Amino acid sequence: MRAEDFVPAYVPLQRSGELPRRAAEALRHLESCDLCARYCRLNRNQREGPCRVGRWAWVAASHPHLGEEVPLTGWRGSGTIFFAGCNLRCQYCQNSDISQNLIGKAVGPRQLAESMLELQGRGCHNINLVSPSHVIAQILEALPLATEGGLNLPLVYNTGGYDSPETLALLDGVIDIYMPDLKYGQAKTAQQLSHVINYPSVNQAAIREMHRQVGDLLLSEEGLALHGLLARHLVLPNGLAGTREVLIFLAEEISTSTYLNLMDQYRPAFRARESAVLNRRITPFEYTEAERIADELGLCRRD
Repeated sequence: MRAEDFVPAYVPLQRSGELPRRAAEALRHLESCDLCARYCRLNRNQREGPCRVGRWAWVAASHPHLGEEVPLTGWRGSGTIFFAGCNLRCQYCQNSDISQNLIGKAVGPRQLAESMLELQGRGCHNINLVSPSHVIAQILEALPLATEGGLNLPLVYNTGGYDSPETLALLDGVIDIYMPDLKYGQAKTAQQLSHVINYPSVNQAAIREMHRQVGDLLLSEEGLALHGLLARHLVLPNGLAGTREVLIFLAEEISTSTYLNLMDQYRPAFRARESAVLNRRITPFEYTEAERIADELGLCRRD
């Protein structure tokens, strides 16, 4: 299939009236928020959650991105919308200025829809929603407006992977490409480094549901991502990410055909230099070992 012939999942939902219904349902979830696995249960119409965001999404930046995975970037870029705030507290966050602060501006649904349409107008291959877990209600509120305006690009859900079943139910049939992180293989490490509980079990349940919804990654004739799961795992120093456990889960419980970005770009950012185990880049051996494990498990479809 050529990319130009692909119909995004949300377009038929708009035609049937289901997409506006999902948006209305998502907004109701803000009244006792369960839209990420923190389950803060706060009324985010009245106050900010632990994510630091209340009723309106905050957008830190919106532009074509040429540094994403090859099937997303293509030759005209991935249309990234970077949301400020986050439901994680990663000690080594590479984007801490955005995630831990409300950099940018608050936007309403029409402004967010216009950002999506502007990226499409600039020739981007997809709309890439970066750190969307805490603002999925606001995204769904904007999407019918964007679709009415002619949006017809694949929608990418680019998440830290700490997503609730409630949110994934709202997104079923809406998202074309799920791109979750699989950050940790061990709950204790996740609690220490990202300040969340039960990360592996929450993350793995979310990945199972994402894969159930969209399956393995489908590429167009031109090599562009159209639909499916694209997984990310950042190798951390000193084995902190639990890479073996993460990759065994992907290979044995999801699919050996999972498109995997096994990332080697860790650097000690944000508060990582305060930790003796985080205060260095990974070694060539650490990354080669991660690649060896992936090969051993048959995870050969890699970026």
